[in-house]
Amino acid sequence: MHSNSITFHQKITLAGSLIAVGIVFGDIGTSPLYTLNAVFHNRVISETIALGSLSCIFWTLFFQTTLKYVIIALQADNHGEGGILSLYALIKRYWGRWLLFPAMAGGAFLMADSIITPPISVASAIEGVQMVIPGFDTVPVIIAIIIGIFVFQQFGTDSIGKIFGPAMVVWFGFIAVIGFISLMGNLSVLKALNPYYGYKMLVEEPRGFWLLGSIFLCTTGAEALYSDMGHCGRNNIRVSWIFIKTALVLCYAGQTAWLMDHIGESIGTVSPFYHIVPRELFWPSLVIATVAAIIASQALISGCFTLISEAICLGLWPRHRVLFPGSIKGQLYIPAINWALMGGCLFMVLYFRESIKMEAAYGLSVTLTMIMSTVLIYCYLRVKRVPLVYVMVVTLLFACIEFSFLIANLQKIAQGGWITLGIGSTLFLIMFIWWKGQRIRAALIEFTDIAAHLPSLRKLRSDRGIPKFAPNIVFLTHSKSLHRLEKNLINSIFSYGTPKRADNYWFLHVNVLEVPYGVSYEISSIAKDCVHFVNFDLGFHEEPRIGLYFRQVVQEMVASREVVISEAGAFQYGQSTAGDFKIIIRDSFLSYDNNMPLLTDFIMKGYYNLKHLSVKEESNFGLDQSNLVVEKYPLVVTLHQGSELKRKSFATHEADI
Repeated sequence: MHSNSITFHQKITLAGSLIAVGIVFGDIGTSPLYTLNAVFHNRVISETIALGSLSCIFWTLFFQTTLKYVIIALQADNHGEGGILSLYALIKRYWGRWLLFPAMAGGAFLMADSIITPPISVASAIEGVQMVIPGFDTVPVIIAIIIGIFVFQQFGTDSIGKIFGPAMVVWFGFIAVIGFISLMGNLSVLKALNPYYGYKMLVEEPRGFWLLGSIFLCTTGAEALYSDMGHCGRNNIRVSWIFIKTALVLCYAGQTAWLMDHIGESIGTVSPFYHIVPRELFWPSLVIATVAAIIASQALISGCFTLISEAICLGLWPRHRVLFPGSIKGQLYIPAINWALMGGCLFMVLYFRESIKMEAAYGLSVTLTMIMSTVLIYCYLRVKRVPLVYVMVVTLLFACIEFSFLIANLQKIAQGGWITLGIGSTLFLIMFIWWKGQRIRAALIEFTDIAAHLPSLRKLRSDRGIPKFAPNIVFLTHSKSLHRLEKNLINSIFSYGTPKRADNYWFLHVNVLEVPYGVSYEISSIAKDCVHFVNFDLGFHEEPRIGLYFRQVVQEMVASREVVISEAGAFQYGQSTAGDFKIIIRDSFLSYDNNMPLLTDFIMKGYYNLKHLSVKEESNFGLDQSNLVVEKYPLVVTLHQGSELKRKSFATHEADI
């Protein structure tokens, strides 16, 4: 699998490059629609700001996108997959548990900013109509498009996904051509590639430094670029980036040339992008921009599904139902997340109503994500034994740039950035509560060696005076060995009402690997006549179909005579009655006997509330519910001591009796 991953990332193909253009660069590719519009909103055009903005955009694309993500971050693939959580999974064993916190924060704030990305992309494209129809109300159109995008997610993108690449090639080719045409009218703007003009704007222009908050919008899709590495391969992204960056720079330079021709004026309500579009191409440009915005939104939503799926497998997010609507590698659909994202996007549209107001709030959260990814990249480079001096130079460079953007973006808190900060903080809190709650619960689990109970199990198995609960009883266990098995499973067999007599006792463990794909299993039969342990290893991108996998394992064991299944004539596993096998799931609940400290009480109640909202174990593992038994047992974290219980004494008389 590792060699296949290396080959996949080294290979450069036309198909892979087209996929990269269509999926990976959608977010950053639509930024010319709104970046300079955000810079010059409510501001008179000046030469210093026009040239300084182009200079800062060019060098931001170079340092943040090209150097950090395309050159460095794309090297850090976790068996073919990218993204902040995959990077964390790759290096966590070298650096310890503390890395979990920047990983959770980065993932949470990336998702928070994803809620505003589809609205701002679609709104920026549609609002171009106002150039020819002043006062046109774009909100209903934006809402209709966003609803359509999210409704379509459940059907997958197998068919329409094939046109994403060519459609985005048309988009990037279009913005490169119109940018080049506009640039030819004023080639002097190319002097802005000298970083001096960026420095001059930041230092000499009043409030020039705070313009970095708007300039940062040119690179907001860089983190998503890294997350989508597994879809098309590292080298395909790098080769495609040459074309993408050229198109972006030409488009920004063309817009700057138009700005230089309108010094002292205001850009009005329409983005400079539409001002450089030839009038005869206006309506085609509007259609192309809208299609690009839709594709960018769809790709970002798919990225959110991938992020949540990775968080679930790493134990950082409650389980949700995960569907695979198509055959494209890595294509996921998570209904709960889809509709939650749609609700968030619609709220953003109705709250801000205009793209310029969204621009004022956009980018703050993803700045925090980039800072967190810089921390993880530092750790990755140290793991790879890159010389410390190079690691420190690169880390300090990125930290200086990103903290500058963060400070400049702080002004967005009052302009609406508080919404994405609030959402990001809430998502981080959910991750922390789920992770910490699982740890607290795991610390309370008592373990035992199944070998100590073998005599009792064999005695129970042969005791004809006790009715047979089922020929085969299957327990799901978190333990990786029968020599360290949860004691509550043994309690279920012996201590709950009538002992559960069976011919065979099966214990299934599911181990989620840090690699994305692959399914394997191993069998350990400590007592071949009655006790069997099956361990499944699943890649974190694999859909868990444990019921199906277990049936296949049993069929193989029966065929190889490793196990004897009674009533085999009726059995023929998969065609038998549900009574042959009983699957038992042990599920805890928070006991009323608890008296926990305030913080622990908050975490555990939050954990069990999230657990109640998450997908059930039987659905999560793909188990047949017709032969399923769910047993509840109380969890006591801190036993309530209370006051001493005293019995009242009172006199009785025979006459009262």
